[in-house]
Amino acid sequence: MKIDLSSTDPALLAVARRIDRRVRAAGGRAFLVGGSVRDALRGRPVADLDVEVFGVEPRALRALLEEEWRLDEVGESFAVLKLRHHAIDVSLPRRERKTGARHRDFEVVADPHLSIADAARRRDFTINSMLMDLRTDEVVDPFGGARDLELRVLRHTSERFAEDPLRVLRGMQFAARFGLEPAPETVALSSTIPFEGLAPERVFEEWRKLVVRGDQISRGLAFLRETGWVRHFPELQALVDCPQDPRWHPEGDVWTHTLHVMDAFARQRLGDDWEDLVVGFASLCHDFGKPRTTTREGGRIRSLGHEAAGEPPTRSFLARLTRQSALQEQVVPLVRHHLKPRQLFDANASDNAVRRLAHKVGRIDRLVRVARADAAGRPPLPPDDASGRWLLLRAEALTLADHRPAPLVLGRHLVARGLEPGPRFGPILERCFEAQLDGEFTSLEGALAYLERLLEGSEIKARPGSS
Repeated sequence: MKIDLSSTDPALLAVARRIDRRVRAAGGRAFLVGGSVRDALRGRPVADLDVEVFGVEPRALRALLEEEWRLDEVGESFAVLKLRHHAIDVSLPRRERKTGARHRDFEVVADPHLSIADAARRRDFTINSMLMDLRTDEVVDPFGGARDLELRVLRHTSERFAEDPLRVLRGMQFAARFGLEPAPETVALSSTIPFEGLAPERVFEEWRKLVVRGDQISRGLAFLRETGWVRHFPELQALVDCPQDPRWHPEGDVWTHTLHVMDAFARQRLGDDWEDLVVGFASLCHDFGKPRTTTREGGRIRSLGHEAAGEPPTRSFLARLTRQSALQEQVVPLVRHHLKPRQLFDANASDNAVRRLAHKVGRIDRLVRVARADAAGRPPLPPDDASGRWLLLRAEALTLADHRPAPLVLGRHLVARGLEPGPRFGPILERCFEAQLDGEFTSLEGALAYLERLLEGSEIKARPGSS
């Protein structure tokens, strides 16, 4: 089987073929491997290439590449050569040797004479175990990855899968990105793999890919549950079997609702990784407070106060995934206030209420995206976006759709009026800002006039001779 490379950057492919010619002249063979082959078979654009070289010793490989390209070397126990100014990584086949009793005690060494099948056996899933000969464009597929890709099956390549627990989380995001159904044997093996020795940044990267690249995020989360790995994320596990009022949530429990919400979120991604990351995690965490607040009263199921109750589990969940405090601080307000669009709409709230909400959440447009995903996560009920459209229009009219209101009165304005900097600055500035949020002024001119009136009635006196 030959591969169609029409979706691959031709300039990048030309560099890869030059590498192949050099490798063959040295007596070796060069293959495209992994995601490069998988995505090309799917007809998706391929923007970076992974090349694996057989039959050339490490020093010889470096030398022949350095004749034409500048290189960067990454990796500790096994070097990957990155071509500067080209999105191409070049590596050698490798083998591992167990060095201790711990799960991650392995010595990794390059072995250019490893067989193609043995090299492919190391890869996580069959869809990533395919190679393409750069001389003939023929696909080498020792583990049936092309068929699994066609049938949309996520299947581990070999028993070596269990050597790295991160592969379970890779399975989560692959299922979501490519719409794959996990093979029963892969689910069974994954369920036996302990969650150990994983650096938070590696775990977060798989979650990041799930959120910003998953087309069917529900499949990834379902894989997490099927393998039992959801237990390692107790804030998520608590959603399973947490009941909801069927009148408002005919889809089922909070877990089921969350899966629908995440698929709705995926359909409205912007393509801006940070914005999608913030809104995606807020959508994932928005009902984390329900297990703590859900009660049955007179036959009704209620979750009063679940928005605020969602803050602690959201913080604990994100804190274990990443040290990015900015992500946590931007996600949490969206969780705390995710019902506000509907509440303000139903109350036909004032501009003052919209200003105060913008101050609390930072960005109204993000909050509306979370609310839209939430509303779309209740099938068969149709999505209701009236409140989101209303709030976004109100925020845009106030020029507050994508930022929080900035105080108009600042400390320098107090200094200009002869006030000595000190502890009383805070209360004055806070009172001015409260008045601004209440709509008492909307311009700097109005703000300064308000400040003058405030100071005239204050015990704080300006310095003599100040203007």
